[in-house]
Amino acid sequence: MIKFIKNFRKDESGAVTVDWVVLTAAIVGLGIAAVTTVSNGIDTAATSLVTDLAATSTAAEGVN
Repeated sequence: MIKFIKNFRKDESGAVTVDWVVLTAAIVGLGIAAVTTVSNGIDTAATSLVTDLAATSTAAEGVN
């Protein structure tokens, strides 16, 4: 039984998997943080674009 426990403690076959899971979770977390940070600015820019296009379209209709 002691030999089994010593071999189990020395076995590192699953350690790489844990490293990759942690690394992937960190990358996903950074991606979510980036999207959250940028989304408000994108919403503001899109609203401004729609407003400007509507004003330009209205002004162009009045030219005729």
